[in-house]
Amino acid sequence: MDRKELPLFEFDGKEGKVRPDHYVSTPKNLPERCVIAFSKSSVKAIAEKYGAAVIAEKPSCTVNLPIYEVNIDGVKIALTTGFLGSAGSSNQIYELCAAGVKKIIACGAAGTLTDKPLGALVIPDCAVRDEGASYHYAPPSYEIKADAWVVEHIGNVLTKLGLPHVAGKTWTTDAFYRETEDKIALRRSQGCLTVEMECAAMIAVSRFLNAKFGQILYCGDDLSGTDYDTRHFAHADDVRRNLVEYALKCVKDL
Repeated sequence: MDRKELPLFEFDGKEGKVRPDHYVSTPKNLPERCVIAFSKSSVKAIAEKYGAAVIAEKPSCTVNLPIYEVNIDGVKIALTTGFLGSAGSSNQIYELCAAGVKKIIACGAAGTLTDKPLGALVIPDCAVRDEGASYHYAPPSYEIKADAWVVEHIGNVLTKLGLPHVAGKTWTTDAFYRETEDKIALRRSQGCLTVEMECAAMIAVSRFLNAKFGQILYCGDDLSGTDYDTRHFAHADDVRRNLVEYALKCVKDL
């Protein structure tokens, strides 16, 4: 392999030496549909609502995440909590796909870069790749587009549910505390509606593995004004739980 200007530009599409099947802890025989929700309490609440059983566990050196099996109208769906950040979430998708998952809807909070109310729904159709993991699964580029068919499908489901929403660009960054005023202004000028930490990587690894992927974000904290406003989004329990329900409905017919 030739050395590039930056290590992240040295994309290699070949099979990795380390694979999920090397580890006995990798889940096996999961349903082909999966929801990844970035809210541990919401995953637990929805699992309890549907009487879902734990069918596997995603272990790591810091936390073990249960994987539930939710049955909706006879369709089996895996439900689990997502790892924060591009590295953890991309590895998680790789292992889920190795276990049989083929269709994924992720859901969670994002910071809003425009004046949108708490809980407003955004379907990412493109992501700025300001993180690291996506460059190991797709050739270098400034942005990566989501699967247009999946974006349209999610939009159709939300419309049938009577839920206002918009499709648009998101900014994926690994550096939660480096969202500077100048960068926010640049991303807003590029059309970004939201900022989060996983979307670009999850799009890239899903495409690399030929899995269908889409995401639903809700606008949580507000970065659109002069001052940062948390809006106490971490306590928006109903919003987060409803979002998991929406994701389950979207993946059921995917």
